[in-house]
Amino acid sequence: MSSILWQFPSRVFGNIRNSATLRVGRWARKRQGRDAATTTLRPGRVYILPTGVGLIFGLMVFAMLLGSMNYNNNLSFVLTFLLIGIGFVAMHQCQRNLVGLELTFAGTDPVFAGQSIQFRIAITNQSKSARYGIRIYHDKTESDVHDLQPGESKIFVLPVLTNRRGWVDLERFGIRTLFPFELFRSWAWLHMNLKGLVYPNPADHPPEPPPSRVAQGHRQHDARGEEDFAGLRKYNVGDSPRHVAWKAYARSGQLLSKQFAGADTSSQWFDFDDVPATDIEDRLSILTRWIVNADRTREDYGLRIAGRELPPAHGDTQRRQCLEAVALFDEESP
Repeated sequence: MSSILWQFPSRVFGNIRNSATLRVGRWARKRQGRDAATTTLRPGRVYILPTGVGLIFGLMVFAMLLGSMNYNNNLSFVLTFLLIGIGFVAMHQCQRNLVGLELTFAGTDPVFAGQSIQFRIAITNQSKSARYGIRIYHDKTESDVHDLQPGESKIFVLPVLTNRRGWVDLERFGIRTLFPFELFRSWAWLHMNLKGLVYPNPADHPPEPPPSRVAQGHRQHDARGEEDFAGLRKYNVGDSPRHVAWKAYARSGQLLSKQFAGADTSSQWFDFDDVPATDIEDRLSILTRWIVNADRTREDYGLRIAGRELPPAHGDTQRRQCLEAVALFDEESP
């Protein structure tokens, strides 16, 4: 019973805080509008409030002022007004620490669902004075703290946890500082409507993919074909142990794979309609696993999904295009 009574006020205050945060966020978006991909912070966009330490500092100084007036002690007055001056200087410096900073979206790398997508924000200090203790944040995630020297630019990485495939929006994020003395908290909100792509989570135990199809031709392939020895190349993870040049490894200590040229090449087609699963997300998850496995073994593979056909190929471009098509199934590009 006591635990329930203890949790009730925390839930109430938590709901009030969340509601207030949403209302303030909508007000800030309406007031500031949408920001460009490169935005410079103006003084009117930087907000400032005392921290918990700052409130205690203010109460302490006020108590010292009352004591100085009561005892009419000149030294006490000097110390009190010195601390008041330090407080005003700290407030000015805290707000000034953000004004004039230039923020630019520096891109993201696609991730699989369940991983954290890394939004990169480049912050440039265009002023002639250094800026200290800068950090960007979003909800409960935040970046590392960095200092910026005059004219310096640094990349701030903001991780955002994902739980579904498709485009992930970062409609709003903040930048803040507690410099100096952590008596005040200065911050600004930015609304750049940033996006990052999330691939489906690969299936852990997928069914076997369709068998490879053999095509006749006369081209050299760096991963298959065993008719004619064509040379050695650097070993890639996933190469068959039968293709490793063990004699060369014994001489040089470097792993190399044998490269063959032949007339027969094989490729696989991954068709969304042929995946042995009923749920759409399960099908996409299985397709993702097939693509990842085929890419590791450097096999040619093609993809048919939602009326789109990607011809068989291999490499980073093929992997990216196929995974993007799977991730954006039934979704529109931004």
